[in-house]
Amino acid sequence: MKRLVLKSLVAAVALFTFGWASAQDIKEHTFKFATNGSGAHPSVAGMTKFAELLAAKSGGKVQAKLFTGGILGSDQANISAIQGGMLDMAVMNTGILASVAKELAIFDFPFLFANSKESDALVDGPVGKKLHQKLEAKGLVGLAYWELGYREITNSKHPINKVEDIEGLKLRVIPNPINVAWVKALGANPTPLPFPEVYGALEQKAIDGQENPVSVIATSKFWEVQKYMVMSNHQYNPQSVIFSKKVWDTLTSTERKIIDDSADEATKFQRVQARAAVAANMEALKKGGMQVTELPPAEVAKLREKMKPVIAQFSASVGDETVTEVQTELAKLRK
Repeated sequence: MKRLVLKSLVAAVALFTFGWASAQDIKEHTFKFATNGSGAHPSVAGMTKFAELLAAKSGGKVQAKLFTGGILGSDQANISAIQGGMLDMAVMNTGILASVAKELAIFDFPFLFANSKESDALVDGPVGKKLHQKLEAKGLVGLAYWELGYREITNSKHPINKVEDIEGLKLRVIPNPINVAWVKALGANPTPLPFPEVYGALEQKAIDGQENPVSVIATSKFWEVQKYMVMSNHQYNPQSVIFSKKVWDTLTSTERKIIDDSADEATKFQRVQARAAVAANMEALKKGGMQVTELPPAEVAKLREKMKPVIAQFSASVGDETVTEVQTELAKLRK
């Protein structure tokens, strides 16, 4: 009886929100939503909130079934499945989508953002929306940008106190050309690998280290296979929430609005959660035995200098127009 009353209340909320005609436009759907993150990974927190909002806003008619931990395959496999309409949704590092729309590689540029105020304003503004729109011709709809935060370098060999300490390390990188290039620029050996394979490769000593935000390093328990971390803050990682255009085109305007609104609300929640978790995750890493170092300002300046040729190299392939738009927008924000 309680369940029946609750279901009636949820349906009433949908009716009140959208009106009778619009409520009639909401059909039963269960969308498959995938990520390579697992457990307390920031993407999972966002997905869980999104699923709650989706159900509430649709009167229980629209649900999201979550597939975490890469159980549906790599990010690249998920992209293909979404394009084909076999998978409805996924959330992944925005830079990975450069294989679909080259302009999105801009988010892999080292030291692009100085802080979260800049990154939020850019991805939520017209430039961020324009970049996501470039996915539509390739069968993807960009709903929102979540975040993983700033990326740090870990390894099992030695502490990193100066830029030269990175030389010679075999580092896993996200499989795309910019990440391969910046690791090479530091004299290290880049090894592109899908995320689900990283822990095993570290454990087997096939690679010396990797680079990810603190939250990912902690929730993936990399302290078990890595001894050292340097707070390099070399890249900021937005995560794109993407939807299958093949499926999107079959939905009513009411259903699309519910999905859009749920994604936007989940974005605010996800970012707050991701940022609040950084301090706790740092404590977990240190408690797990990881030694954390910070580069002196002179070494950070040296690191930035070594990254400049990489940015110059890929500006043409990303698109001069996109690079100019992003730099212009950032310049406005910094005034």
